[in-house]
Amino acid sequence: MSAEYQNADLMAKAKRVEVLAEGVVCILGDSLEVLPTLERFDAVVTDPPYGIGYVHSGKSGGKWHRSNVKPIENDNKPFDPTFLLQFENVLMWGADHFAQRLPATGRFLAWNKLGDLQPMGDSFGNVEFAWHSKKGKADLFSMTWKGIIRVGSGEQGDYRHHPSQKPIALMQWCFEQTGNPQSILDPFMGSGTTGVAAVKLGRRFTGIEIDEGYFDIACRRIEAALKQPDFFIDPPKPMKQ
Repeated sequence: MSAEYQNADLMAKAKRVEVLAEGVVCILGDSLEVLPTLERFDAVVTDPPYGIGYVHSGKSGGKWHRSNVKPIENDNKPFDPTFLLQFENVLMWGADHFAQRLPATGRFLAWNKLGDLQPMGDSFGNVEFAWHSKKGKADLFSMTWKGIIRVGSGEQGDYRHHPSQKPIALMQWCFEQTGNPQSILDPFMGSGTTGVAAVKLGRRFTGIEIDEGYFDIACRRIEAALKQPDFFIDPPKPMKQ
């Protein structure tokens, strides 16, 4: 590892640290333990566990169900966003599930998951909400993303790696909403979509994930994105050996 990324406190708390390019770092560990060891970032953009006991898919029982995936780590207890409020510029998805724990300031953003489709007879919400710590107008992003139906995302043929996986375009819209940050932190990285969105725009990215399976998926997806940069955007530089 380059000396630039050698951090004794981080290495003591992290199970693994993968430096994929200059300024692109993935950390396997608990974000509560890892965050104090990191430097500041222009923005935190994340999709934390909502505390809704999401387990598998269907219509029964009042739980959120999806039969072909394992439970999300720490989703079986209420999510407390307090430790993320130390950041001045933070955007968190699923905020309607923990709104009572958020400051009265800030604003809500919405994602219309139906796009131009008519409502469907499934048990999943047609809209998701995020909270942004900065003042501003409420805003809306529309893109169809319901099960295998994905219109306009460019990801129609891609496998869904995580039960709450978001479109890459949505995460890039989040960057716009947070003022086009150059350094982005996602302390609940999941399958790495925030990182993919960041490196496609040539931004610096640090992601933390507690689940080793999803961590490995995230690393692979971000590495693949680094190998396919936008022609008009300078990608992060490879690490010097």
